[in-house]
Amino acid sequence: MPKLSVIVPCHNVRQFVPDTLRSLALNAGPGTEFLLVDDCSTDGTGELLDRAARDLVPGARVLRHERNLGISQARNTGIDAATGEYLTFLDGDDWYAPGYLDELAATAEDLGCDFVRTDHVQATGTDRVVRRAPARRRDAVLDPRDAIAPASMETMVDYPFVWAGIYRRELFGAPGEAADPAAGPPPLRFATELRTAEDRVLTWQLHLRAQSFATVGLLGVFYRRGVTTSLTQIRDARQLDFIPAHDRVLAEVVADREAERFLPKIVRTYCAMLAFHAAGADRYEPSAARLLKRDSAAALRRMPPEALERTLSELDHERRKVLRRLLGGARKAA
Repeated sequence: MPKLSVIVPCHNVRQFVPDTLRSLALNAGPGTEFLLVDDCSTDGTGELLDRAARDLVPGARVLRHERNLGISQARNTGIDAATGEYLTFLDGDDWYAPGYLDELAATAEDLGCDFVRTDHVQATGTDRVVRRAPARRRDAVLDPRDAIAPASMETMVDYPFVWAGIYRRELFGAPGEAADPAAGPPPLRFATELRTAEDRVLTWQLHLRAQSFATVGLLGVFYRRGVTTSLTQIRDARQLDFIPAHDRVLAEVVADREAERFLPKIVRTYCAMLAFHAAGADRYEPSAARLLKRDSAAALRRMPPEALERTLSELDHERRKVLRRLLGGARKAA
């Protein structure tokens, strides 16, 4: 059994995937398997993956979708096929420094916790910027719940980059394991109905469900920012999936045994996201901007009233004004 399974979802990334594949080759070894998931690419990406698995990247397998199912399902396909003791993820337009994966796996083994988060390097053109995970303590094994709050600070649930980390396979269940409702929450998977913001849901679930984690200052994963085909750059209704994503997190927090402890954080985070997107509604296509206003108002109405009012009273004037305007419109519509 390999020590580490690396899941790489790819869809129409022909321009960038050669860099990704070369970086995998420079991280290959007997303890690592690479699961290259071709999510029905139409630009020749699939052929490059096949060639890499055959000639360039030892330990690579290509998994193929017959139709485009999105990044969440592509990652889930990789999870279902993975046989490693640990899992990690890499997007098809990003890359690793040489030898990074061996160091990442060794760090996880030494710490012995459920998951480990790392810093990363943001690459925009030729510029490189180190982005540090917002951990208050590093190189120490902690309870993941203690890294969620306080509401007023940036915390580890505000660092939704699943590829900046490594995770015990057990969090996602054993290979081929079916969900057992009587055994508690099902093994972790990405929400396939979300086209964006899927990382945010899984990040919260990790911190609510896992028993232990750590944050380390390990650098070696490079995130390519500003790619025009990336969903983060698209301004249509797919960007609005941050709303159902936060609804899922809110529902999980409300049902949690420590709901009162974490409600202020998720409500404040949700409100901050709504205010940010509403303030920049002119960046969206007109139809998406209308949906944004409608769905944001409905989201505010779904929040626990006391937690919402407390959050609004603590926000700065500009965000409070945006949200109260949305909330007022929702009340008139009701």
